[in-house]
Amino acid sequence: MRTGLRITAFAAALAATFGTAYGVGRGVDPVVEESAPPAPHDEHGGPAPREPEGGGHEGHESTPPGGLQVSEKGYTLDLATPRVSAGERQELRFTVRDASGGAVTAYQREHDKELHLIVASRDLVTYRHLHPARAADGTWSTPVDLPRAGGYRVFADFTPARKGAENLTLGADLAASGRYEPARMPALNGTARADGYHVELAGSLRPGKASELKFEVSRDGEPVNDLQPYLGAYGHLVALRSGDLAYLHVHPNGEPGDGTTRPGPGISFTATAPSDGTYRLFLDFRHRGEVHTAAFTVRAAGAAPDASEPAPSSPTEHGDEHGDEHGH
Repeated sequence: MRTGLRITAFAAALAATFGTAYGVGRGVDPVVEESAPPAPHDEHGGPAPREPEGGGHEGHESTPPGGLQVSEKGYTLDLATPRVSAGERQELRFTVRDASGGAVTAYQREHDKELHLIVASRDLVTYRHLHPARAADGTWSTPVDLPRAGGYRVFADFTPARKGAENLTLGADLAASGRYEPARMPALNGTARADGYHVELAGSLRPGKASELKFEVSRDGEPVNDLQPYLGAYGHLVALRSGDLAYLHVHPNGEPGDGTTRPGPGISFTATAPSDGTYRLFLDFRHRGEVHTAAFTVRAAGAAPDASEPAPSSPTEHGDEHGDEHGH
């Protein structure tokens, strides 16, 4: 009799347990794969257009800008000199390696060079455009003299000499040892002085859209109409985003000898800002056998002013290393 009662009690408890589970299951969604919701339609019954990724707003980056990665598409910037001493002329050495770890020894020439090397301080006050020499084993080297201690970013802009290769800009961190004194970001400016030259900027960067940047060069109040070719154009422009130092690809409009491009006073480029924000522009141009650099701080259209950004406390430091001892 006791056995029968136990069986009856167990059955009742089991039924109560399943009943509770069923109630809970009805109270929350079942753990099953739900069918996809029906596709939206427009007022005519056809499929509605897809919303673009990123919310359809200008300024969202579809692909990362250059210089933010040390490795990309199977290539790596191997910086053999990760630190230097501020105020001392030292040799900077690096190698570009392929996916197998081997040194790249063949490059396509772009703007008269196999590789362009840029060094910029994190505060974007100091800028260097260097022309390194490549040894037969693929090792690049160039002298560098950084005036201030702190963090720097090294950019290698190149295209490997293989079919279908894309232009790449790889970046690596460089430290300059010494007494560090923080510098402030230079203020916004539409005009700049460079070794006695006056350079005025017309045009602006636009997030997500190509726009023209035009520079007018003058000296002693007179337009400079006899600029000399430099790196395949009448000027070379580097644009870096404040904060992460994203490297923008900038294209010169026209070239010497094309029958339409004049040697000044205007120098024109096309650039696209990957996002809203503040950018530094470094314009290199050659006149009377010397290369000069004019620096600008600009905002991409649509970016709200940052009231917390301090005014500049020191002039921009820039320069161009020609590497004459290497035959450049």
